Amino acid sequence: MGNGAAGQVGVVAALVRAAFLVDGVYARVSRAYGLTPQQGQLLCVLMSQPYGMSELGETLGLAKSSLTGLVDRTVRRGLVRREADPRDGRAVRVGLTEQGAALAGKFYAETCRRMEDLPSGLSGTERERLAVLLSRVVVDNEVPEVFVEAATVPVPFSGSSPS
Repeated sequence: MGNGAAGQVGVVAALVRAAFLVDGVYARVSRAYGLTPQQGQLLCVLMSQPYGMSELGETLGLAKSSLTGLVDRTVRRGLVRREADPRDGRAVRVGLTEQGAALAGKFYAETCRRMEDLPSGLSGTERERLAVLLSRVVVDNEVPEVFVEAATVPVPFSGSSPS
């Protein structure tokens, strides 16, 4: 089926097929949590901080009308809220609610777990090399941070104050 020796494919086919693989993980985890993949991405982006609508549109690669619809649907579910931008009274920022932060944390953890399983057939050295090469592709193409390393994500609000 178009594969070279030992299942080897070219870089273009590998990237496209990897994108399908990652999209499939997002879709399955989203369904498991009653979200659309776009809502899952929105929650992951908002885990670090609230964003203005234009920033969100750029980060998620969505037109204003599509983003407005996504935010509206997610607001109705009680997962995000609109708040006044402290720097510009006319602007609105979007942030997670307590419920949204809790769900985002669970969704993020499960997505990470499943993504971590994807290269399970690689050795530790191969995984490190894959990470280095993919990082270069992402950086060279200025891909926004729609998903960050687990170690850099703040712990979601749990609803109880620390002792």
